[in-house]
Order: sequence, then structure tokens, then C-alpha cells
Amino acid sequence: MIFKVAAFYQFAALPDYRELREPLRAFCAGLSLKGSVLLAGEGINGTIAGGPEAIDAFTHELAHGSLFGGRLNNLELKFSTAEAMPFGRLKVRLKKEIVTLGDEAADPTRRVGTYVDAADWNALISAPDTLVLDTRNAFEVAMGTFEGAVDPEIRSFGQFKDFAAQKLDPAKHRRIAMFCTGGIRCEKASAHLLARGFAEVYHLKGGILKYLEEVPEAQSRWRGECFVFDERVALGHGLREREKGQGRDE
Repeated sequence: MIFKVAAFYQFAALPDYRELREPLRAFCAGLSLKGSVLLAGEGINGTIAGGPEAIDAFTHELAHGSLFGGRLNNLELKFSTAEAMPFGRLKVRLKKEIVTLGDEAADPTRRVGTYVDAADWNALISAPDTLVLDTRNAFEVAMGTFEGAVDPEIRSFGQFKDFAAQKLDPAKHRRIAMFCTGGIRCEKASAHLLARGFAEVYHLKGGILKYLEEVPEAQSRWRGECFVFDERVALGHGLREREKGQGRDE
């Protein structure tokens, strides 16, 4: 059986997120879905796998069903496949942030950087006055990244604000193009930099996964593989799974 995998997020006001946990868990369980979903007052973030029809029913409910009442009608959503179920169980957890940065001024529901589609990304990062910034953790960068990208050498995303304070200067770095796996970390990171006075902040819409899905390998400036947080470990161009027999990088 081929499983369908949905990676999704949206920053949206969910003041009732605690009350949403059990109905959402029950809905997912009823569809035999497995994976992880985070709920917070600022939105939703998760990756879920199951049968194709079940995943379609799940994503339709998020965007159009009664559970969220239309508040998730702008989901950032990406699909891929897996030859085996990539998750062991279903988890729906409550969090303070759906991606942890620890900066109250970084509010993506109010202001974020300029989105750049995958088709336009190569031109942006090729410009000599653009600082290309990988916002992911060091072990993810080690598996693959874009040519010429700066590695902030962080162990967790919460350290990004310290990196920005120490290494980035609004007067020097006039144009920053950042990227991450699916786009969510860049939402927070771009909001943080804009709040600190950086003039031009861009981020790859849909993240690396959307780029690998849409940009032909012959035209790609991506090198290596993209780490994903499930048992597939990493994906390549076309969102293909790591070839069998390859070990996991530690």
C-alpha cells in the first residue's frame, strides 16, 4: 500500500485550541491516520499519513469543515508518499507556539517577509547582494542545503534569534533570502527580522519541499537531501524517499 503524507501549517488565531484537541484527535483516529499535530493559540502545524482518501477527507475538514469553522482556509499544504507508514502512532499536542522561537514580537499573523515561489527562487539567491540563510538546525543543513547558503550552526530553532543578534546587521545585510523545510520556521524568522528593522526579507514559499517538488533537478540549486521528521528520514527531488540501503546520518 502506498501511503499519502500531508505536511501542513497555518498561523491563525485559535483561542479555543485546547478545546479542539480531542475532537481533532477523534476525527484523525476515525480515519486511521497517524502522525503528529501541534495546536496553539497562534495556529496549527503537523504531518499526518494514511490512505489517500483518508488524507483528502482530513485536509478538507481542516480547511472547510465545522471543526475549525473556516479559520484554516489558507493552509500551507504539501503532499508526498511513503511505501510504508512513516509514523508509529497518532499524537495531537498542545503547545505555546507551533514553532518555538520565544519572541513575542515575531507574530506572523500580523507581518511576515515577502513570499517567493519556487520558480523564482533561483534568480533571487543568485543575486550578488542577497544573503541566503538556512534557518534549520545544523544536522539538517549537513544533509543538504542550497549552494552558497549560510549555516547559522544552531541546535534548535529557538537559538535563531541569538544568531541574528550576533551575526546579522540591518545596515549591512540589506536583502535576506531565507528557507526551511516546509516554510513555517521562515514565517517566524522573517517576522523576527522585520521587527528588528531589516529592510528586505524574503522566504521560500512552501519551503524546500515545495522547491524539490516543482523545480526540475537539472535546474536545481539544491545539493543533497532534505531531512524530514518521520521514518523516511530524507527526501530528494520529486519528493522521492531516500534510496533503500542508505543509513541515517547521525
